[in-house]
Amino acid sequence: MRAVLDALNAFQYGGSLELIMKILFVAAEGLPFSKTGGLADVIEALPKSLAALGHEMAVLLPRYRNTRASAGPVASLTVPMGGGSRFPAIVPGGTLHGVHYYFVDDAEYFDREQLYGEAGKDYPDNAERFAEFSGAAIEFCKHVWMPDVIHCHDWQTALVPALLRTRYAKDDAVRKLPVVFTIHNMGYQGAFPPGAMKKIGLPNSLFGIDGLEFYGQVNFLKGALIFSDYLTTVSPKYAEEIKTEEYGHGLDGVVRNRADRLTGILNGVDYAAWSPERDKIIASLYSAKDLSGKVACKKDLLKVFGLPARSVNKPVIGIVSRFAGQKGFDLIEEIAAELLAEDLAIVALGTGEAKYEELFRKLAKKNPAKFSVKVAYDNILAHKVEAGADIFLMPSRYEPCGLNQIYSLKYGTVPVVRATGGLDDTIEAFDPATGGGTGFKFQAYNSADLIGAIHQALFIFRNEPAVWRGLQRNGMARDFSWQVSAKRYAGLYELAWKT
Repeated sequence: MRAVLDALNAFQYGGSLELIMKILFVAAEGLPFSKTGGLADVIEALPKSLAALGHEMAVLLPRYRNTRASAGPVASLTVPMGGGSRFPAIVPGGTLHGVHYYFVDDAEYFDREQLYGEAGKDYPDNAERFAEFSGAAIEFCKHVWMPDVIHCHDWQTALVPALLRTRYAKDDAVRKLPVVFTIHNMGYQGAFPPGAMKKIGLPNSLFGIDGLEFYGQVNFLKGALIFSDYLTTVSPKYAEEIKTEEYGHGLDGVVRNRADRLTGILNGVDYAAWSPERDKIIASLYSAKDLSGKVACKKDLLKVFGLPARSVNKPVIGIVSRFAGQKGFDLIEEIAAELLAEDLAIVALGTGEAKYEELFRKLAKKNPAKFSVKVAYDNILAHKVEAGADIFLMPSRYEPCGLNQIYSLKYGTVPVVRATGGLDDTIEAFDPATGGGTGFKFQAYNSADLIGAIHQALFIFRNEPAVWRGLQRNGMARDFSWQVSAKRYAGLYELAWKT
């Protein structure tokens, strides 16, 4: 894919955009309307950055229970399904930062307590829900807002390219619409029993090795890998990793077959929201030139999490994460006793798998002066953790990109990460000889290497404060804003439109 990479590099390093385009983002969640993970951050920030480049942007999302429309329906769509048709409405969500928002409104499918499931279980009709959403996206293009390129995200939108190249293959209005598809996490594929084909109205011819069949199941993500015009992942290293058996989750062969259309573009972050110099949520503003405000943030963090005020003089480790095996919590469980034997404090924020929620609750109950957990998604607390902690822990088994380690850099909260995916792309390992680097990394996925990296960080924090401040300032100086990545996406849209 050398020609593609060369073209994208031209945009990154000063090339001018040849086209002002209409780009439609299709995603299952996006701030400020809905969120379960980092995808929602991307769906807010990237369209805004593309609009700033001059492109006309629209985002299409499901209308969930707490999603407010800005006006009444602008269209009623007909979406073919296995049992006939469904008739979702399109309602507008207004314009924010130059981006037009629209929602697919079908109360039976989307007016629910959560986005994808409850009590740790997916909704049993997720195949139908997101098949309708994908079909509605295409009908939206025909009847409401015709883009030049559609940019789809994750398995919930993976049927968009598959439907365009099959059901809509003879529809002159949309059959040539190019699709860019971003894989945010290969571990989530949208796999369903074979009966889903009939329920969502896909022809049996698609249920085969060259279609959506995968080990006897219907695999939505596989459809996107096969039928999209271009594929992206959210970091360069992850683009290489998903071609391997270790990280491909069974689809590495399909990815290798499309390698000529795959590239990795690192996620950016929105420093308008995530910077200690302008953050309205944290207890005190601070900067790389004046870190004194971070002490006030640390005191506030300890108070909010109910930990002793005296811990302000101890290293505080922060965790903000989905509580899942992917995130390395099995390793944390293995080292918990050894870690909590140290003179430190730990705060954890997140929700996820019941066993890890219970693990953290037990650790907090057993070690009330050292460990505190909030089992919740809370944006305000996330900001307070980033600003108040000294060390940020992210020992992921795999991490397509990750955003929290990038936030941590800007807040002078030194990351300890495993060298995988976007963590490896964004964190430079501390070099004791020069004082260079921005954090601490370990390679092998095992608890011994993890505790070793944490011990190294704790030693520097306790014994070499000047070196520690250098590490903080190194990280705070790094720039992972969306501007560069947005230009690379714009270049990819042009390639998709031209080819």
